[in-house]
Amino acid sequence: TGTIQATADVLTPLTVSTNLRALDFGNVFPGVNKSIAYNAATSGKWDIAGALGAEIQLTFTLPANLSDGANTLPISFVAGDAAYFGTDVVGSAVQFDPNAGSTENLDAGAGTGFVWLGGTVAPTPAQPAGTYSATVSLDVVYTGN
Repeated sequence: TGTIQATADVLTPLTVSTNLRALDFGNVFPGVNKSIAYNAATSGKWDIAGALGAEIQLTFTLPANLSDGANTLPISFVAGDAAYFGTDVVGSAVQFDPNAGSTENLDAGAGTGFVWLGGTVAPTPAQPAGTYSATVSLDVVYTGN
């Protein structure tokens, strides 16, 4: 008969910032589409913290419209509207399609990650004036790799 030990190292739970920076389109004119790039000062931004170098899966829940009461304003996201990097250096970020999500690694030295998000709103020529909003969610989970 022989025995061994069973061991497991539980990693640091992931944390994702809440409302680090909203995706802010600012003033929008009726009939004029407005896009915000992922690297713009008004793009959405999250920071992530977890285990050093761990692989993570990024998944967005994206709205189809912003709302102001019963009025809606279409919003869309395309490939290249999101980006990720392990440190807070947007100029080094790697773009991805927020509709598809992405698998990335947290920074090996700090256990951090940063996600930026842009998009496009498309007001109609008769778009009612108002302050439109919707929730954009980012889910981050360890992949186990």
